[in-house]
Amino acid sequence: MKRAAPKPSKIGIVSLGCPKALVDSERIITRLKAEGYEISPDYAGADAVLVNTCGFLDSARAESLEAIGEAIAENGRVIVTGCLGAEESLIRQAHPKVLAVTGPHQYEAVMDAVHEAAPPPHDPLFDLVPPQGVRLTPRHYAYLKISEGCNNSCSFCIIPSMRGRLASRRVDAVLKEAEKLVAAGVKELLVISQDTSAYGADLKYAPYSWRGAAYETRFVDLCRGLGELGVWVRLHYVYPYPHVDAVTPLMAEGKILPYLDVPFQHASPSILKAMRRPAHQEKTLEQIRRWRAVAPDIVLRSTFIVGFPGETEDDFEFLLDWLREARLNRVGCFKFEPVQGAAANDLPGAVPEEVKQERFARLMEAQQEISADILKGWIGRSLDVLIDEVDDDGAVGRSYADAPEIDGAVILEGDTDLRAGDIVRARIVHSDEYDVWGEREQNGRST
Repeated sequence: MKRAAPKPSKIGIVSLGCPKALVDSERIITRLKAEGYEISPDYAGADAVLVNTCGFLDSARAESLEAIGEAIAENGRVIVTGCLGAEESLIRQAHPKVLAVTGPHQYEAVMDAVHEAAPPPHDPLFDLVPPQGVRLTPRHYAYLKISEGCNNSCSFCIIPSMRGRLASRRVDAVLKEAEKLVAAGVKELLVISQDTSAYGADLKYAPYSWRGAAYETRFVDLCRGLGELGVWVRLHYVYPYPHVDAVTPLMAEGKILPYLDVPFQHASPSILKAMRRPAHQEKTLEQIRRWRAVAPDIVLRSTFIVGFPGETEDDFEFLLDWLREARLNRVGCFKFEPVQGAAANDLPGAVPEEVKQERFARLMEAQQEISADILKGWIGRSLDVLIDEVDDDGAVGRSYADAPEIDGAVILEGDTDLRAGDIVRARIVHSDEYDVWGEREQNGRST
């Protein structure tokens, strides 16, 4: 008589924070699935719950502690990992009942804690996992993390103390992972790290072979390799180092998307100096002009901090004037928030909260005018659109100008016969401050 197979243990996952943390969660889930675990969609059905935390801002820390508390209340068996996990004493003081605490990207320690809380029921040699691993994003796009940590010492940031110094992955390993993702149906690769343009510096740009050709472990070579895969390649967190200029010809050739996410943070020289950021905003404007000269369709997105200690009204007006000259396509804004352990907390000249809020509103209003004007000029253009969602009203997708969840969208009203992951050709007929509306062109569909 056949023995019934043992019931697999189930692990619940709560993933907080940025895309880099999401990739960590994906890697953990891949390991769990490889060892025969099932992923529980709720607290009640889980043998243990893993909370992947964020600890960058105080608000994120509070959200992480709240999520841990909720998991304890709903399940009782909780393992904590991620950025806030670097502060074990803080977590245990707030939630003494947690089973284990590990820091960011400590996959082995996470798995040890899971084994202790809910042992795997059978031999992992007989368990099947897709070769591309398990992902938390939709099937048609994936985040590709190329390194951990950061060598910068920005005064508002504690990432290096939480995630360590720059630790790049070998270029052949990244390209092989990308190859597997594309083979599994991924249409868009979103390249992420803490400092993408510093990629490979810690490995002294060591060369490796991929597809019979030599590639150095450096930013430009990585982009060159990814450009051979025939899918959208989108670059995030690209510091404006001079060598970034070398990727714009790949954009002009259609090898990678003409899109750069560049964390400028501010424009005033005095504030950039206080932030410990490159303070040559005039050189940055010239670099933007060079990028646009080579790749005229390039879309630039960035984030800025207002209300940084010592920021005067003149500093803020300088930033607004810089934005109007730079004419960035997509802009996000944060009000400065002290982060425990950050050097910026000790700087003089704290900006009152009401002034931060007023400057935030003014910056976003100024950028809305810029964005609306840029998108108005897109009317009449034909663009490829990657479809993300389809419902009874039509389809919502993105052009090369739009990263998922942070940028705008292309809305195709009435196109209900599409599927997520389709790429269609559409002519832009209407726009507002953030989104555009399109009409699908005849025979404009590919899958």
